[in-house]
Amino acid sequence: MATTEYVINTTPDRVFAVLADGWTYSDWVVGSAHIRYVERGFPSPGTAIHHKVGPWPLSVRDKTVAVDCEQDRMLLLRVGLWPWGAGRVHLSLTPVGADSTRVTMVEDFPEGPLRWLHTKLNDFALHWRNKESLRRLADLATRRQSVHSGRCAPPGSAQP
Repeated sequence: MATTEYVINTTPDRVFAVLADGWTYSDWVVGSAHIRYVERGFPSPGTAIHHKVGPWPLSVRDKTVAVDCEQDRMLLLRVGLWPWGAGRVHLSLTPVGADSTRVTMVEDFPEGPLRWLHTKLNDFALHWRNKESLRRLADLATRRQSVHSGRCAPPGSAQP
């Protein structure tokens, strides 16, 4: 399990706004190549981002599904890694003072062949990849002009 922390110099609501905007996923997630479609209501549990991963021409279609969500505090994602299984990414946001947010990203692979390949070397590689992803997330959260209005909502409920 790879754990990465990064402090972003903005408030949790601004960081969460980027996480809740599925169209920005490929802008901050290292390895995600192209967003094909974002389901209405994302990041409500059960909704998904449909994307491609990997470099062209080897990129494959996959999706990332929101599993759990707490507005401005936490997002749990199930990331597709076809044909190697699936990963779980837990992002938690903790205020640090008035204008900063500690983002903790925990990634593991509970499904498929990747779960058998868990090593310290894999965790180290994921840590560096995730550190770059969080750096990109920070750039988006601190520089965006408009804030996405995506909200956490139970499956089937209306979005505000």
